[in-house]
Amino acid sequence: MRTIAPLTIPSLLASLLLALVAHPTPATAGDADRLAPSFAARTFDGKTFRLQEQRGKAIVLDFWATWCGPCRASMPHLNGLQERYSKDGLVVVGLSVDDMPPSAVKKFADRMGVRFRLAMADEKLLDQYGPIRMLPTTFFINRRGEIVRRTVGYLDAETLDGYVRELF
Repeated sequence: MRTIAPLTIPSLLASLLLALVAHPTPATAGDADRLAPSFAARTFDGKTFRLQEQRGKAIVLDFWATWCGPCRASMPHLNGLQERYSKDGLVVVGLSVDDMPPSAVKKFADRMGVRFRLAMADEKLLDQYGPIRMLPTTFFINRRGEIVRRTVGYLDAETLDGYVRELF
């Protein structure tokens, strides 16, 4: 009987994670065309973001964490989306799942140069949009408030751009 070397299992797990990151999971039948659950979250600039007040706008909800490498790599792409499509009614919202205080997450986001709205995701919000098992998990919501796509994993700028154009 062969034994598995101790480094093999971590290597296999790393390979699996890279596969998920490199190939985002598309929306499942249960996610597409369902009304996005309504929520309110306090943003880092002290305002309250209410999804129900965003009707008529396209929304990108990105669940992320400071410790998530693919999440950090997505930040410049999400900034670019907000800049390119805000005039067309796009709203990008990053929802942090970190356990640290919001002030620490805000400080991290400021260092990263994040320019889109950020808030903390509480347990209720995670339940509404869950299960959220991997990060980043991104929801694309059309102007009618319907989730048209849910992805898991890193999305490059070109793919993100294409998914956002579908919302219009």
